[in-house]
Amino acid sequence: MGSLNKVLLIGNLGKDPELRYTPEGLAILKFSLATTEYFNDKSGNKTEKAIWHNIVVFDKLASTMSNYLNKGKQIFVEGRINNRSYDDAEGNKKYISEIIANNIVLIGRKEDSQGGQDDYYDEKPPQAQTQRQMSGTAQRTQTQSGQKYQAPQPSTGDEDDIPFDNSPV
Repeated sequence: MGSLNKVLLIGNLGKDPELRYTPEGLAILKFSLATTEYFNDKSGNKTEKAIWHNIVVFDKLASTMSNYLNKGKQIFVEGRINNRSYDDAEGNKKYISEIIANNIVLIGRKEDSQGGQDDYYDEKPPQAQTQRQMSGTAQRTQTQSGQKYQAPQPSTGDEDDIPFDNSPV
């Protein structure tokens, strides 16, 4: 039987993301994302609780999203759970769970990051996709108002990992 490790979250950034690069030049973007859980307490009162998630983004998606994400921004994150451990300064073993994002979509209103404008996004914000999904169809264009991206075209499903020779035997 197969297995599945997939996470879908909608929430708000708790602080500005931190972008760094490995010695090999790989971009790594880290930030915390708050989601809200609603439940009834013992008295029957509806209560909400913030749940914090550690998000890690790599490579081109990391460098692209670093230009668009900031504290308070509402986003959709698609990824997988990763558990790892490390030794802290005192030699104690620490465990951490992170969401490794492979897709991020900006949602919400422009005022979330551009101060006071009251309209919703009038164009689709850049949607980062995995390398296989993009398959060379995303085209970047420059305009006077800044950078805009043309959304990747949907895959036709004709891309096979292994080419087959359809000639008769």
